[in-house]
Amino acid sequence: MGYDGWGWRPYVPVAERRRKAMREMEKRRKQGHEVSPVVLEGRKIATTFWGKSWCENLERYSDYANRLPRGRTYVRNGSVVNLQIKPGEIHAHVSGSELYEVALKIAPVKKPHWKSICDDCAGGIDSLVELLQGRLSKGVMERICRQNVGLFPTPGEIKLSCSCPDWAGMCKHVAAVLYGIGARFDRQPELLFRLRGVNETDLIAHAGQAAPLAKDAPAAAKILGGEDLAGIFGLDMAQSAGAGAEPAKPKRAAKKKAAAPVAKRKPRKKRPPKE
Repeated sequence: MGYDGWGWRPYVPVAERRRKAMREMEKRRKQGHEVSPVVLEGRKIATTFWGKSWCENLERYSDYANRLPRGRTYVRNGSVVNLQIKPGEIHAHVSGSELYEVALKIAPVKKPHWKSICDDCAGGIDSLVELLQGRLSKGVMERICRQNVGLFPTPGEIKLSCSCPDWAGMCKHVAAVLYGIGARFDRQPELLFRLRGVNETDLIAHAGQAAPLAKDAPAAAKILGGEDLAGIFGLDMAQSAGAGAEPAKPKRAAKKKAAAPVAKRKPRKKRPPKE
């Protein structure tokens, strides 16, 4: 139920409001506008490393604590009917008593700040796939997600705006959009880097170089040799040699070849008997 300045509006079920909002979005789509609603599978807003890390970062800030719970409800019931993430800005439509427009401005990461993150993570990220899937060493993950000095924006770096009549700095519609961003990072984690105005490939540009957060190389005692692998897997390791290597010969054949042929003795001539 909403208040329009003249009195309380009659209650409209959430499902009906959402259907009305989706009809409006379909009109916009036909007019050539891009429309991308936030769709959750189940009750969890985010399930992957980047999505969960974004949501957890939001919840660390006391400025947002009071308004976030209503946002979770809105994003779970499908009220974020359109979400567009672009460099430095986010545009969204949220279904409420009316269809409200939400606009967020996100400050880009400053170059010295980004360089510090890249330097600290150098050598700790092996590939772009590993980075986007969040399969990183603990030290790298903690560095990227560190509050205030990591990759996620602070409240001071976010400007909030909503067309609803709520006077609060963060209304429930804005909170829903912020959670919707986390859900979107589940499927498109590269959007986090686009949003902050940085290139994720910078993090792996110095892969392999020594750095404080680089992954430790295995100790010499833990490196398996060919004999160890053969014992574990029951394989003849000679068969895995390169194509140019001569295949090993059977042991029996080798023994036969090694044995030299025995020469036959010539018969002795018989001497005539002595008279």
